Amino acid sequence: MRLVLAGGAIALVLAAAATARNPQTSEQALVPPDRIGVVVLDLSLSITDDDYVAIRRTLRRLIAEDATIGLAVFSDVPYELLPPGTPASELKPVLRLLVAPRLGPLRNPWTQTFRAGTRISVALELAKSMLERDQIAKGSILLVSDLETAPDDVPALTRTIAGLQRADIRLGVVPLAPSSDSLALFSGLLDKDAVAAFTRSPDREAPVTASAAVDTPIVFLVLGLLVFGLLAAHERFSGRIALPRAERTVGGAP
Repeated sequence: MRLVLAGGAIALVLAAAATARNPQTSEQALVPPDRIGVVVLDLSLSITDDDYVAIRRTLRRLIAEDATIGLAVFSDVPYELLPPGTPASELKPVLRLLVAPRLGPLRNPWTQTFRAGTRISVALELAKSMLERDQIAKGSILLVSDLETAPDDVPALTRTIAGLQRADIRLGVVPLAPSSDSLALFSGLLDKDAVAAFTRSPDREAPVTASAAVDTPIVFLVLGLLVFGLLAAHERFSGRIALPRAERTVGGAP
């Protein structure tokens, strides 16, 4: 009985230790792990130096999460850079192109073709067509933008988002310091958890990994209670170990 209870307690302690090494975080992945996502990057003229820092941090986080993605960039017109199903590690070369233009005008392969104005609807339509073209049944789109679109694009944007919902394509947003009006527009069109909380840190570009807020695992608590239960059962049912009694001596002689 003692060996069985002790063995069970040791097994539960090992299981609890394994659970504690892999805590569940309260933050969701940018691209749901059960979906293939298309990342849509806003590279319009309204994107500031600090926004480029946030964009790079977002891409680093996707790499750390080992997401499966496609990539499109846009201003007034969108361009497909990576097809859906690409490992997020392929974003590393793109990081070198997305440098904040502190020392002069922005220079990347698309600056000569982008014109003034931003049309988010056409970028989302391109991402949707990429998923449909590759016959991806469960897709998602991650929009990384300041959410500023042309006024005449708002009706088209509303129709596009409604079409994504009908097609069961999940749309998430990483806002880049949006105005209150733009944030209110997207918050009204999307689910409440679709707009990701994102803290910018312009002074550093440390890779973003899991959230620091960690939920206490229920499994860990249950395993801990079971350990205490086995210890209590050991004390209750195993009995004390019988030790040999010392023989009495008379006058120092046995």
